[in-house]
Amino acid sequence: MSTPPLGLLLDVDGPVASPESRTVAPELLDDLWRLLGAGVPVVLNTGRSVDFVAERLLGPLVARGLPAGARLHAVCEKGGLWTTAGAGEVHLDDELAVPAVCHAVLAELLDGGYADAMFVDTGKRTMATVEARTDVPAAHYAQRQCAFDADLAERLSAAGLGVQLGDRSFPDAAGRTPWRIDPSVIATDVESVRAGKALGARRALQLLAEDGLLPHAWHTVGDSRSDYAMADHLHGLGADVTHVDVGPLPPLDRPFRVHTVPGLGYDAAGRAHLRALADRLG
Repeated sequence: MSTPPLGLLLDVDGPVASPESRTVAPELLDDLWRLLGAGVPVVLNTGRSVDFVAERLLGPLVARGLPAGARLHAVCEKGGLWTTAGAGEVHLDDELAVPAVCHAVLAELLDGGYADAMFVDTGKRTMATVEARTDVPAAHYAQRQCAFDADLAERLSAAGLGVQLGDRSFPDAAGRTPWRIDPSVIATDVESVRAGKALGARRALQLLAEDGLLPHAWHTVGDSRSDYAMADHLHGLGADVTHVDVGPLPPLDRPFRVHTVPGLGYDAAGRAHLRALADRLG
């Protein structure tokens, strides 16, 4: 077995799935299939549930027939779950699972008035998540999200949990904050402080080490600041890494290459980058 020409770590929301419709373009799936056929290992490193990833990405790719030797994995819920395309088995890290009260508080808050802007993602197994409704304007969700996050922090703290929200801390009785409230453009997650894209990258490397050689060169693709942690981790291991930032903010300064796709953002930029790679490597 030869060393892969490149490895791909892909965030899902933004670079792959549209943040507006939450759908994945068929053309992007075509290019992922071409890259897998060219020997490129692909790991989806996402906060999404394994159900979402299986329905929108893994299932369609498996259904069309994966190329011989394809290496396709998904690390979901920011490192809490992981699976291999076609294998059917889902592995879960119970130590990252949030307490049951987190799910109860989300339900109470939505029943109390926030359901006009968001819904509970019932597919999560280690996290507790509310997501923006697709039938309301983004500005309305953003406004309601700010109030929701503040209420969520207060409710969880009152229930005895130690939580972090941005630069604010709400310690538990022992002075600890083992849980984090993490807002994004389309969702708010309650998660372990151990979860994140760096943990997802570590899981990804473990999965790939079990089924073949590791690449020397990598592209990581994301739309938020937290996605840089994928490239940070690989760079720290001495890998040749390029991070592709498809988000709306200016790219960060890093000791590795950071690329953008001029004139494009989110999944349009993700599609363009994957198409260019597939044309070059496929």
